[in-house]
Amino acid sequence: MINEIYEYANEHMHKSIEALKRDFSTLRTGKVTTTIIDNIKVDYYGTPTALNQIGSVIATDATTISITPWEKPMLSVIEKAIRVANIGVNPNNDGQIIKLFFPPMTVEQRQEIVKQARVMSEKAKVAVRNIRKESNDKIKKLEKDKAVSEDEIKKALEHIQKITDDNIVKIDETLKSKETDILKV
Repeated sequence: MINEIYEYANEHMHKSIEALKRDFSTLRTGKVTTTIIDNIKVDYYGTPTALNQIGSVIATDATTISITPWEKPMLSVIEKAIRVANIGVNPNNDGQIIKLFFPPMTVEQRQEIVKQARVMSEKAKVAVRNIRKESNDKIKKLEKDKAVSEDEIKKALEHIQKITDDNIVKIDETLKSKETDILKV
């Protein structure tokens, strides 16, 4: 029973870290990546569809992303979706391809993105702590039901805290790595 609670805590805390990494992938670093536009949805014949599912999306160099739709009539729809998404650049439509030219990041922009990354990592820490609380509540319920001894309860609570601490350290390491990546010129 207690092992199931450990597995639950481990699994859900790991999912929080994976969600943080996905969030981090949407942040811009010195080099442009196509993940910046992953969250942009295009109205594809009435269905919100990811950009990379209606055309070819590639980073042609460190500051440019090219989007080549598989259907030419989608050019204006893609252009509109990018404008609405407000990702900090205006799309350039040449009738065949949409290009996004990202200017080099200023120090202020880099620091602002680091702040966003810190907020994201703090949310992940809160999620991990909430999972700890849920797990501790389950363990305390076992104690209340007299299903396990007091010693086992104490050990279980300590183990949950160790799992939590390990995951908080992983979040901090992930943040530090992303900060280094963002601040690197």
